[in-house]
Amino acid sequence: MSEARTHRSLVVAGTGSGAGKTTVTLGLMAALRRRGMTVQGFKCGPDYIDPTYHKAVTGRPSRNLDSWMLTADTVKEIYARASRDADISIIEGVMGFYDGKDPLSNTGSTAEISLLLDCPVLLVVNCQSMARSAAAIVKGFQCLEPRARIAAVFANKVGSDGHYRIVKEAIEQECGIPVIGYMKREDSLSVPERHLGLVPSIERGELGGLFEALADRIDQTVDMDRLLELAQASEPPVVPEPRLFAEPSRRYRVRMAVARDAAFHFYYPENLELLELYGAELVYFSPLAGEPLPENLQGLYIGGGFPEEFAERLSGQVQVTDSIRSAVERGLPTLAECGGFMYLTGAIGDTQGRSYPMLGLVPGQVTMQAKLAALGLREVTGAEGNFLLPAGETARGHEFHYSVYEPQSELPHAYETKGLRGVKKDGCLLHRTVAGYTHLHFASNPGIVTRWLECCEAYGSRM
Repeated sequence: MSEARTHRSLVVAGTGSGAGKTTVTLGLMAALRRRGMTVQGFKCGPDYIDPTYHKAVTGRPSRNLDSWMLTADTVKEIYARASRDADISIIEGVMGFYDGKDPLSNTGSTAEISLLLDCPVLLVVNCQSMARSAAAIVKGFQCLEPRARIAAVFANKVGSDGHYRIVKEAIEQECGIPVIGYMKREDSLSVPERHLGLVPSIERGELGGLFEALADRIDQTVDMDRLLELAQASEPPVVPEPRLFAEPSRRYRVRMAVARDAAFHFYYPENLELLELYGAELVYFSPLAGEPLPENLQGLYIGGGFPEEFAERLSGQVQVTDSIRSAVERGLPTLAECGGFMYLTGAIGDTQGRSYPMLGLVPGQVTMQAKLAALGLREVTGAEGNFLLPAGETARGHEFHYSVYEPQSELPHAYETKGLRGVKKDGCLLHRTVAGYTHLHFASNPGIVTRWLECCEAYGSRM
């Protein structure tokens, strides 16, 4: 009988946004890959951009773990399924360690994920302009939730080697946990601001030099052997049998097109994998590259991304827009989320007042804003006529966009969404299309998958 593999895991958490956890996470991933290890990345919360960085470094799809959008068992299943052939799982936190859906509890926070998966935590502390006070910060994080396993500290943004020694001595004396490494305040080694236009450059490999430099620095300033020792204190969570990815009772014979390129690529991996599990053949195409909609389809999925970054190019792809428009008008069962929704409108307007025609299916246009227009977790309730989410059915997801939709006429809304600012109507229904700003996580209501594929099959039978 072979010895069971001990799984290493580590949550990289920050004291707050801007502490540097993404830079540290990527440096650790790159350094571990350099050691020949298979690294599985995860991101707490509903974020698409950081997982893109993770994939660029590890060569494996990074997955979101969100304890508000998904049940505890679903989080464990996604984690265990992705980690089963990895040497180590690195889970990047969101915001500060205790920040989540509710300011009065751990709900939806990195802390809740660490407790749920029983993972040790590396706390990244921005030590700029402080010495002994850094120990008070760490002590506070230890005391707020004693069950959390804060196993070590990473001293970020220190001014010098001497500054690091002072901080390290103070934290280790007062908090009883090791400070295993540091990075100095060097802007050249920080991850560029993750604005919307950056991801395409990641996908082209243009940040490879940054990743190598981060690995070099981590190797020089982090006790990697100690880190691996601390990370070896957990086993993968036991999932008796798959639930989300259980063998389906039936499969659907459906060929579904999925838009995927630099303009459209925000998809939860589980959404695509669940469609495939239930029988869908996913056919990827690039509107940006001028690829028209593939033939012999029964479904279409246009996810989020950065259509505004490529609005002029997308507008010029007449063959593409004609093919999608005619298919949607024929009743092809379609889901268009955020960037996909923007693509279906009459036009995308930029912040300089220029406007670029889009598909013209949804009356009105979207206009880009200089500041975020919406950000947050959402619970959606289906509206009458929504074939994905019938009236009264709920699912969870998130919104993140800089644009505002300006309707020219009213269409039936797709959902009612509930967030921090209350309940509002969102999205629209037209032909056999559900479109809106909300990114849905199908694992929050797997019935979305079977209802969609049933509708696709019915459409195919009429062709």
